[in-house]
Amino acid sequence: MTLQEKRPVEDPPTTETKKPNTSAYVKGVAAIKPEFLAPASDSFNTVEYNDDEAEGGSRESEEPNQKGKGKGSRKKNRGQNHKRDLKQKKDTIKLCPSLIDPNDESTVCLSGAENCRFHHDIPSYLESKLEDIEGTCPVFEAIGYCPSGVKCRWLKSHYDKETSQLIKDLEKFELSKETNREVNVIDKPVKFDMQKKKYKYNIAEPVIKFLDAGIKNNFNEFTQPQEDRKDNAAEYVEAPFKIAEKKRLHLRNAKIVSPLTTVGNLPYRRLMKTLGADITYSEMALALPLILGHNPEWALPKAHISEHPGFAVQIASSKHWAAAKAAEAIYKNTSHVSELNLNCGCPIDLLYKQGQGSALLDQPSRLLRMLHGMNAASGDIPVTVKIRTGVKEGKNTAKNLVTRVLKEGNAAAITLHGRSRQQRYSKEADWEYIAEVGGVVKEWNENQKEDKDATDIQPVYFVGNGDVYSHEDWYQHVNTDGIDSVMVARGALIKPWIFEEVDAQQYLDKSSSERLDMLGQFAKFAIEHWGSDEYGVGLARRYMCEFLSFTHRYIPVGIMERLPPKLNERPPKWVGRNELEDLLASTDYKDWIKITEMFLGKASEDFQFIPKHKSNAYETK
Repeated sequence: MTLQEKRPVEDPPTTETKKPNTSAYVKGVAAIKPEFLAPASDSFNTVEYNDDEAEGGSRESEEPNQKGKGKGSRKKNRGQNHKRDLKQKKDTIKLCPSLIDPNDESTVCLSGAENCRFHHDIPSYLESKLEDIEGTCPVFEAIGYCPSGVKCRWLKSHYDKETSQLIKDLEKFELSKETNREVNVIDKPVKFDMQKKKYKYNIAEPVIKFLDAGIKNNFNEFTQPQEDRKDNAAEYVEAPFKIAEKKRLHLRNAKIVSPLTTVGNLPYRRLMKTLGADITYSEMALALPLILGHNPEWALPKAHISEHPGFAVQIASSKHWAAAKAAEAIYKNTSHVSELNLNCGCPIDLLYKQGQGSALLDQPSRLLRMLHGMNAASGDIPVTVKIRTGVKEGKNTAKNLVTRVLKEGNAAAITLHGRSRQQRYSKEADWEYIAEVGGVVKEWNENQKEDKDATDIQPVYFVGNGDVYSHEDWYQHVNTDGIDSVMVARGALIKPWIFEEVDAQQYLDKSSSERLDMLGQFAKFAIEHWGSDEYGVGLARRYMCEFLSFTHRYIPVGIMERLPPKLNERPPKWVGRNELEDLLASTDYKDWIKITEMFLGKASEDFQFIPKHKSNAYETK
């Protein structure tokens, strides 16, 4: 009997949930209704997920080359496809940029057609292009104009062959400048000055000098005579700068999407805003590349206008001077940032060895210097911090660290991920400890209210993070004393409509067609962001596959025997209620590419996508 022959009749999607049968509960295994289980010969799915690829996972450009490493390092990174090729195809014939829009007479090739290294014959270029994708160009549909011009893969939807002119809807285009645009785009001359190290950090420089003096005084305390120590301590009695009044955060019961690596890109965040998210975070940006004007790093603070207010930029650093300068650079060169977050929880080895991310958990003095520097240099942007329970399993240090941050750090909010660096995702998040730390924050806030000299001090928000996958999880935690809100990471990747469930206060059994529509919306946002030419379509397809590497893990509520679902439960092999549901649940990345083809046209034979982890690379059954 085939899986198709075994498929049960599909029930209509419903938001009602029946009492689960808990008699057959097996720890770590998702309970599927018997009629949806695959034949016994296929009993269990052997896929293993490495969730470091989501929250605080490895950065593509920084993954170490494993060639020549010893057995120990290979074991540490087993299952990872470090050698995967991320390059996407570009046009075989490269058209001169001056000819992309034949209507635009202001663009002139400075080299001249005879000397230019690019192609200047538009008709022959159009003949060399891949066949157009059917349908309307997503960019043209959204803003009334396609900047990719004749390079667009949907060209026939906005190109008049007879006149060889691009079609434009100028009214929609003008309107889109306010309602549908990307923000926080740094000016090229500013970036050029950073690259040449000519950019002036007027705010950060005195801050860094002050913090450096503090380090010197602390060192001299153990090395210099008492009289000299007194003279040095008196050098900076008061900081030679003022901290600007900060914008207020509104995090109580806010629906927050965690900073996510790779999959937390702008199109994904934009999709999450349409599905009810209040707060979104950029992918983690490194402070040093930011202040050196690196293009890839400055792409990370970019946001869609719909994300503001409520868009936060997360940075990582190991040095207070770099953190302070990065804070000033973001403050001066962006206009739509509501919060600046210091990452003190990223577990990956490369950052840890550099003293960034979770390495700061064991270096509280350095962490506090960074918070001081960022607060002083970030203008009116409030500074927050994200931490873990500690570095080692069984040795929680967050409570003591949070106590110091409250007293000395001027953090507007503290987020605690309920696992240590060592645990990664091997254990469930410790929400009892999160609540314990939340109690410390609550007590501090209450004491501040009673302090007559501290009337202008805003309360510090406390946010919990870890394993939230349902509205039941969300409400259980936000209703815990001391916890203001919950940050959702993997739960929002696997089930993007999680905040719709929070608003509805019930499970939503999304049909396969509804889930496919969400993926289609992501594809449109991706094309708007990366462009509708061959290169942009390749990037959109790649990041859509990265997204599908999480969404395929969703088990429909309607086929589950027991609720609530748990993130760390692995399903036995199951059969969906229709073929599309089967396809959306496929663990084979080749099927993920097939799904992208529904929205982005057929993938070229040389399209490159290999999952980050070999455990996901299954052949199609």
